[in-house]
Amino acid sequence: MEKKTNFLQTIIKNDLQTKKYEKIITRFPPEPNGYPHIGHAKSICLNFGLAKEFNGLCNLRMDDTNPTTEDTDYVKALKDAVEWLGFEYNGDIRYTSDYFDELYEYAVKLIKMGKAYVDSISEDQMSEYRGTVTSAGKRSEFANRTVEENLDLFERMKNGEFKNGEHILRAKIDMSAKNMQLRDPLLYRIRHSHHFRTGDKWCIYPMYDFAHPLSDYIEGVTHSICTLEFENNRDIYNWLLDTLGLSPRPYQYEFARLNINYTMMSKRKLIELVRKGIVSGWDDPRMPTIAGYKRKGYTKESIINFCEQIGVAKANSTVDVNQLEFCIRDDLNTKAPRVMCVSEPLKVIIENYEGDEELEADYFPPDVGKSGSRKLVFSKEIYIQKDDFSENPPKGYYRLTPTQSVRLKHGYIISFKEAIKDQNGDIVELRVNYHKDSKSGNDTSGIKVKSAIQWLSAKTAQKAELRLYDRLFLNESPKDENDLNPNSLIVIKDALIEPAVLSEKISQRFQFERLGYFYADPVDYTDDKPVFNKIVGLKDSYTKSPQIAQQNQEKSVKKEQIQGESKALSKEEQIIFERYTKELCLNDEVANILAKDKALSEFFQKALLELNSPINLANIITSQVAKEIKNSSADELKFSPLQVANLIKMLDDELISSKIVKDVFEIMAKTGNEPQKIVEEKGLIQISDANIIMPMIDEVLAKNSENLQKYKDGNTNLFGFFVGQVLKASGGKANPKVVNELVKEKLG
Repeated sequence: MEKKTNFLQTIIKNDLQTKKYEKIITRFPPEPNGYPHIGHAKSICLNFGLAKEFNGLCNLRMDDTNPTTEDTDYVKALKDAVEWLGFEYNGDIRYTSDYFDELYEYAVKLIKMGKAYVDSISEDQMSEYRGTVTSAGKRSEFANRTVEENLDLFERMKNGEFKNGEHILRAKIDMSAKNMQLRDPLLYRIRHSHHFRTGDKWCIYPMYDFAHPLSDYIEGVTHSICTLEFENNRDIYNWLLDTLGLSPRPYQYEFARLNINYTMMSKRKLIELVRKGIVSGWDDPRMPTIAGYKRKGYTKESIINFCEQIGVAKANSTVDVNQLEFCIRDDLNTKAPRVMCVSEPLKVIIENYEGDEELEADYFPPDVGKSGSRKLVFSKEIYIQKDDFSENPPKGYYRLTPTQSVRLKHGYIISFKEAIKDQNGDIVELRVNYHKDSKSGNDTSGIKVKSAIQWLSAKTAQKAELRLYDRLFLNESPKDENDLNPNSLIVIKDALIEPAVLSEKISQRFQFERLGYFYADPVDYTDDKPVFNKIVGLKDSYTKSPQIAQQNQEKSVKKEQIQGESKALSKEEQIIFERYTKELCLNDEVANILAKDKALSEFFQKALLELNSPINLANIITSQVAKEIKNSSADELKFSPLQVANLIKMLDDELISSKIVKDVFEIMAKTGNEPQKIVEEKGLIQISDANIIMPMIDEVLAKNSENLQKYKDGNTNLFGFFVGQVLKASGGKANPKVVNELVKEKLG
């Protein structure tokens, strides 16, 4: 089947055929202010892939123009990501700072041409003068400075004679342009900060819109491929190169950036997760960074295959994370040897067996087409998985029971004799018999069993730590820490594994049967303390029914996830699902839960009659109301659909925050009191009065003067920190939108 050609391939083919360029040169130009994530992987694969496909070159360039946020550690992480994915960059790593002298001269040339000027108005004035989408902007009075004045001021800016923000260099284009990016964009700003490469040589640093096209030109780049958020910036890109008369010049093209559900892609927010210790570091296996995926055990082939599968588009969309997980399963299916692991051991004594023997076991099933085997020691004392035995089995339970025999995988059939219990009544040991003539591959016993279970010999089993990683966020579109998954990491300290696992190289990935694919942690693994990271499960546990998914989340730390098949929607449920998604714009997950649960759906419909706020109502009903109905029934609830609607109306009217909604609901569920009454009695009304919030902001800024100075020096990542501190100071009662605007106003 012929591969579909994307629009960038078509453009490049045409440019080569028409001799517009003799050789194509692309570039990957990240800012070294964080570790590269899966979105960068798409850009890496695209830029390096196109260069390779058309026999061209691809440069790796660090866009190091903001000294307040950049670091050599980030440079190394970006370099490692490119090399790990298997790509070779053209020559040495390049840096925008390599071109600072040339960029300065280009700025001087623009001033001499009357196309740039030094502006000295305040940021507030600049914002005011910019105009709106429907109204033209107003040019600063300082745009009338002479060329000589501008050259003098610009040189003095370079020499460090002015404070941060005192002057800026702007392009003189068109303050009435429909594209607001062309309304005299910034070219240079003053930053008195130490640069990790140039030291203290420069006091001014070029803006992205100025440095990017000129760096492309200097390097001979032909196709400058950016994500869609830079689409409007293309006009500046073209204006700058055309105004300076640079030829042959590069051209910018945009493609849709990668968005994945249940995944946060903002570097600013990822930095916060690292800074606050919510994750162990940039390479935490729950992080969407390439370092995180690498440590978790993903292969470069799976990442590249994923990027190829999702393709290159011109419109933004969100990719299902299941597609990424499918790619790693698909890759490991033919690579990872199958071995046995018991995560919750239960001792089993085989009363009618003495001594020990070796059993042959294949590493791969026949359909994989790979060979390889290992020896398993069978002995009188073994361990099985705790939930592979049940005294009172539910319907459809096919493992060991008092009346049901089971096969030990690769070994013999065993039958139950006795369960030994402790003082609390918990089973601590099983006594069984084995059937001598039931050996796997040579079974003449005639005993029929319905399944085979994991086991390990007590003589040879090795202890290991398992780290069961799940998605870091529960929300399909995570926004902040409130969406974190509390069970994103479950650690099992005393799991048992086959000795064959430890005899292999640490870099080897394994399929621990029934548990998933695992990888020896490259940081914490030692021979004395083996540590294995769960890469991915054998099946997508998120496609199961909502009830099973809920049960999984509520299981205790040591419980294994339930594995099950996806339950298809009935015709009636499909009609409801389509109405919820198409007419009410609910996301697929929420609509699926409502469509499959009649009681929840009826509750939702009644609440919807009281308030036309389908998304907010659906969210609280599928999360909070669902728990209450599960514990009792819809008829026994102490609250009504009307009360839930009234609660959400207060949220819609911004009288309370989403955090307060949860607190009020918990009280309402227990007491049945009206939400308005609860809010009034508890004093939970959201604060939106600027006169009350502004003193809180002043106090926060006063207490954090050091961070305030860093922000003024250009570390704008601290904006979220200040907002968070103000919300904390208000006890969570301040209106986040109002706080955001007021902090923005205060900080300029």
